[in-house]
Amino acid sequence: MTAPLSPSAGRVALVGAGPGDAELITLKGARLLGQADAVVYDNLVGQGILELARPDAERVFVGKKAGHHTLPQEDICRLLVNLARAGKFVVRLKGGDPFVFGRGGEEIEALQAAGIPVEIVPGVTAALGAAAAFGFPLTHRDHAQSCVFVTGHLKDHSVELDWPALARPGQTLVIYMGVTGLDIISARLQAAGLPGGTPAALVYRATWPNQKIHRGTLATLPAVARDNQVKPPTLIVIGSVVGLMREPAAGAA
Repeated sequence: MTAPLSPSAGRVALVGAGPGDAELITLKGARLLGQADAVVYDNLVGQGILELARPDAERVFVGKKAGHHTLPQEDICRLLVNLARAGKFVVRLKGGDPFVFGRGGEEIEALQAAGIPVEIVPGVTAALGAAAAFGFPLTHRDHAQSCVFVTGHLKDHSVELDWPALARPGQTLVIYMGVTGLDIISARLQAAGLPGGTPAALVYRATWPNQKIHRGTLATLPAVARDNQVKPPTLIVIGSVVGLMREPAAGAA
């Protein structure tokens, strides 16, 4: 549990901006964003969300793209500490949710070690945004009794995961940051027993104006990605719930 923020001292709020659509940020997140002296924000913060900040608020972009980081994570943590020590109320604005593959855990550790008051404001993670945008459930009594979120890009750049656990039947598998390792992911899951014909989809920028979805099966997904030149940020969704998807929304492919 995080302590409530004092209105006088320098402090930080880690705020989830949601999956992209500006209307999906929480009321609390929007309120704190409008109070911040400084906003440190990511590449995946949706269009229009920064407009909720004060016009005079300092804005610092620290976004990460595949193969390129504006600032290393250690420098981002140091930046947050320094801004707070200067007496500022800092909103660290993250796409999705700060604690779902958002490195919020690393940042709160650094802030707490420096004695900086910090609060967490959850956000709608990308998997939930994808399910809502394209009309498929992540769980369903007849299809998936569990849902697993996993990163396809580990800190050491490997793709070594618990493949037998991920290949279990009766679950939905959502893989973040996995497009570059899709060939390995597809092959390892099939080798672990997940049928190649399992429905699967690639979801690009769910809830953004340019959102897209490409459907296939576990076996065909690498070819689908190549044929459509799919790039990050894209979610991989695997499971029979994908077959329940409604007709694609505007912008879907």
